[in-house]
This record gives sequence, C-alpha cells and structure tokens, in this order.
Amino acid sequence: MAGEIPDLVALERTGTGKGAARQARRDGMVPGIVFGGEKDPLPINLPFNKLLQRLKKGRFKSTLFNLKVEGHEDVRVICRDVQRDVVKDLPTHVDLMRLRRTTKINLFIPVEFINEGSAPGLKRGGVLTVVRPEVELVVTAGDIPEKVTVDLAGLNIGDTVTISDVTLPEGTKPTIDRDFVIANISAPSGLRSADNDADDDAEETEE
Repeated sequence: MAGEIPDLVALERTGTGKGAARQARRDGMVPGIVFGGEKDPLPINLPFNKLLQRLKKGRFKSTLFNLKVEGHEDVRVICRDVQRDVVKDLPTHVDLMRLRRTTKINLFIPVEFINEGSAPGLKRGGVLTVVRPEVELVVTAGDIPEKVTVDLAGLNIGDTVTISDVTLPEGTKPTIDRDFVIANISAPSGLRSADNDADDDAEETEE
C-alpha cells in the first residue's frame, strides 16, 4: 500500500442550488459534490484556504485522498474536476469521485533508487541525474504500491535507466506508451571539462 493517503476534510453542505453555493463561498468555503460508489451524491463544502494549498502543490487531480466528512464513513476519493473563476482563476466548485477497491486510477508513485554503492559509474565520480522522481502509473485503488524501485547495480557513466528497465509493481502499468527516461549517470563536471579541453586541443592540432 502506498505511503499515507492524505486526508481531505470537508463539511456536509445543507441546501443545494446556486443560493447555497454562493453562501458557502461567502463563508470562505468551496462547494463540491461527491459522487459514485453506488451511493447518493453528497454535497460538501471544502475550506477555501486548505483547498488552495492543495491545488498549489500540484497534481491535485491525480492524488488519492481519504475524504473525512463528519457523520459519514471515511471514503477514498479522487478529484474529477475543479471549476475556477474565469477572471481570478480561483476554485469555485470541486467534483470528487468515490473509488471502489477495484477502480483503476492514474497516480504518481515515488521512485526509490537502490544499490548506489554497486554502480561503477558512481564509484568513478559519476553523477546520478534523476529525471523523474515519480512516475505516473495506472494502479488499482485497493492495491496502491508504495514506490517504484530502480536498481543501479552495474551501471556506468553514460548509462540511462528507462521505464522498460524497471520491474513495475504487480498490476500496474505506465500511463505513457513510450519508453521514457527515469534517470541517468553522467560524467562529473571535472571530467566533462577535461573532455571538452581535449576536444579543443584536437581541433587546434588539426588546424
């Protein structure tokens, strides 16, 4: 199971329609709706400031949340839409979908690198450049992996790790079809400078 699923705390919204939504905004809340999961839709209010903080962190629509509403059981949800003010670009309404354990969703899963001490390229002073500290995978809501593990053993300077080199957690697959780069081992800056100087010397000799 993935590391701790963040809580999203909301209040049940009494009343529906535009009037109740406008009142919620005046009270510093953002109206929303929770749907799916073979249950009735649940109108909610989310604290504006807390929601804005979440949105600024990014990837709000691809983060699994544990929704807590007083008087209701906690439920896992994912955002399906955030409506914004066309002028201020601030959230005005949020749609959240309840998830079954078998639901397939896209989530960003953190990448962990192991066996750095067994990588000849790093022993020679090479630098591990992480292109993707997280990878977006299609996962099952009830079986979310904690991480994707990348084994660096045996890698030399100039070697690249792509998604096809990694054994993904069972039941997951990348959301991107192409074989994208996760990390590479590049030469240390001093070595690169020496190589560039050698190239310059060679060009001068040819002239």
